[in-house]
Amino acid sequence: MEIPIIDIFAGPGGLGEGFCAFRNPETGEKEFKIALSIEKEFHAHQTLTLRSFFRQFSVENIPGDYYDFVRGNLSMEELFEKWPKQAEKAQNEAWKAQLGEDENAVPNNIVNKRIKGALKGAKDWLLIGGPPCQAYSVVGRVRRQEKMLDERKDERVGLYKQYLRILAVHNPAVFVMENVRGLLSAQTKASRVFSNIMSDLTNPVEAYLSENGSNGIHLECPGYKIYSLVAKPERFIDGNPVYNPQDFLIFSENHGVPQTRHRVILLGIRKDFDICPGTLPFEDEISAGSVLYGLPRLRSGLSKVNDEGKNWKKAISHILNNKIIKGIDDDVKRKIQIQLNNMTIPRKGTGLEFVSDKKANVNYRSDWYLDENLGGVCNHSSRSHMESDLLRYFFVSCFGKVKKRSPKLEDFPAALLPDHKNVQAGINDRKFADRFRVQLWNKPCKTITSHISKDGHYYIHPDPTQCRSFTVREAARIQTFPDNYYFCGSRTAQFTQVGNAVPPLLANKIAEIVHEVFNKIKITNKKLLFVR
Repeated sequence: MEIPIIDIFAGPGGLGEGFCAFRNPETGEKEFKIALSIEKEFHAHQTLTLRSFFRQFSVENIPGDYYDFVRGNLSMEELFEKWPKQAEKAQNEAWKAQLGEDENAVPNNIVNKRIKGALKGAKDWLLIGGPPCQAYSVVGRVRRQEKMLDERKDERVGLYKQYLRILAVHNPAVFVMENVRGLLSAQTKASRVFSNIMSDLTNPVEAYLSENGSNGIHLECPGYKIYSLVAKPERFIDGNPVYNPQDFLIFSENHGVPQTRHRVILLGIRKDFDICPGTLPFEDEISAGSVLYGLPRLRSGLSKVNDEGKNWKKAISHILNNKIIKGIDDDVKRKIQIQLNNMTIPRKGTGLEFVSDKKANVNYRSDWYLDENLGGVCNHSSRSHMESDLLRYFFVSCFGKVKKRSPKLEDFPAALLPDHKNVQAGINDRKFADRFRVQLWNKPCKTITSHISKDGHYYIHPDPTQCRSFTVREAARIQTFPDNYYFCGSRTAQFTQVGNAVPPLLANKIAEIVHEVFNKIKITNKKLLFVR
């Protein structure tokens, strides 16, 4: 019997994908199944629904029509018309709904009804998800010049209370809650947000009723013990594990994910189960090049002029202009000349929503990433860039090859410095001094965030001869989405989804720990039945 999952604030489904892909190491059987996923954003919900449709089939029996859709030969409507039963299940599983208290939110009683109906009487189930995190983001708070968060002005600060409400009302056996590292330092005027959240999650009924009043509602929940997934408790107080807050921070690069993504992830186990979970094993770092390898070469588009390959190549060659080249380090100069001499126009041009390529490959976990039925790469089209940015990209990627790091603004020749009023402050004060950042072949990528939807300056491809920022598929590979995971919507919407997601491969490894917890829950339940 598969363990039901309720996934809230699901985004495009990265956390759920990792759990659903987990298989029992002894039997090879799937152990988790999404009963209901909830997401409010239109395109993320489309992606979520499509992936739910994909999972209605066994891996060995994915219909050819799905691949025809990915290749652009079928619309989603036509795909669902061909497989109505599976489409109906997917549409019931992925619910487009807004949680919270504002006027657009679905009333709590309707949410309760959907959750109860989806669980079909199951008692031991899993709640997963992460409240929208922009309000807690350290970078976001710096940009907004916020030291204190205000729940009255930003309702996202209190959205975790929906998570809390579901715990109080529905009592899942286990929960996994994810958020940004800024959660650890976020504060309201009254107190630190993280300490409040930990206290509330430990006793969700008391916390929920103290804020909302009982209104005649009687709720019972034993409460939860909150565990780290990477550290053992320092001690226990009244049966509750005690940690340093930093112990809840997961460094993804230590666990088989090719990026330095650092996120707070909490594992809650209901207190009526006396279970102490395992922790994630540490692994060697995986380089960005390991997963970027094997994707079709592309060039960037060229803004404001005739976008042809020869014009693109000619525009990049302008880096040899004396005004530019004289301000560049000699070693980097030589690399620039070598790369220009070796540059050929990529056969696949600027790419497409589906790039046909039977030779697409990967150098890491091919069993996870590749699908031999795909016949190419989806969501793999490049952005267009102004000539001035192309020159910066080419310089930055050549610099990275020579210096084995991404340059700071102080390393740029004066002629390539961006025309921003705060550039000098960036050089002097080192604030956002790496606004143009190349990712390195032999290192994990920096964190893929939703900001990638704005521009590609932080995500410059390490190959100078492609001279561009990442495509959606490259960002998705860094985030460990399988190649057959299709993202719906415009390229901007796709980037946002990828940047907001939990890496599915990390979630898959967390699923192994959670599966062991549920095995112990089964043993506990059998003992209780025997006693009765």
